[in-house]
Amino acid sequence: MTSPEREHFEQRWLAYQNLRSLRNHWYWRPGWNANRQFYTWHITFAGQDELIELIRTVQHHLRLPSLDLVPLEGLHLTTQGIGFTDEVSDDDLKAIIAAVTRECAQLAPFDLNLGPVDPDAEGVGLLIEPWAPVTALRAAIRAGIATVWPTVPEPATGFRPHVTVAYSGSDAPVADAVAAIKPLRNVPPAKARIAAVQLIALHRPGRAYQWETIHTAPLGTP
Repeated sequence: MTSPEREHFEQRWLAYQNLRSLRNHWYWRPGWNANRQFYTWHITFAGQDELIELIRTVQHHLRLPSLDLVPLEGLHLTTQGIGFTDEVSDDDLKAIIAAVTRECAQLAPFDLNLGPVDPDAEGVGLLIEPWAPVTALRAAIRAGIATVWPTVPEPATGFRPHVTVAYSGSDAPVADAVAAIKPLRNVPPAKARIAAVQLIALHRPGRAYQWETIHTAPLGTP
């Protein structure tokens, strides 16, 4: 039986091949500018050597004018936002950190398979399997935030775990990207052990995301 992750993976590839063009990822979303930072919970991948080796291999084949490769230190799995740093009080942030840390302590560390490549109009990511532990982690983070704020930012539904390895840098024709990606669809996945989630202050000074790690919440009781 085909898993939901694989069904979604195949559907996205069909849609990608039928795109009229790539879409420039680097437009400014509402509220964003080069001088603002955003608090968000991300899974990051420092020390995940097997995954880093896979991404080096994949990125070697994605050196196209239309794609901006993600620096290895910038790899992340977007999980749950909080808000712009100039709109979240220090007291609220401390309370959210404490609550999310308690929630995460109730979850066990887990393994993810990442790969092969899974593109869309704004970039090239990696398929993530399984989704379930990531969505459970996101639910735990949202539960922690909900103990501090009556409304949790961002929709609870529609979340798709992904790790981007290259962003579309212009509204370019899709044909070259399809040709580069097609042989990568059979690259074996890499395994990553997820034992914590990071609260970061994210900003985008140019055509790349950078961040400062504010707090790390371990999974499981030490």
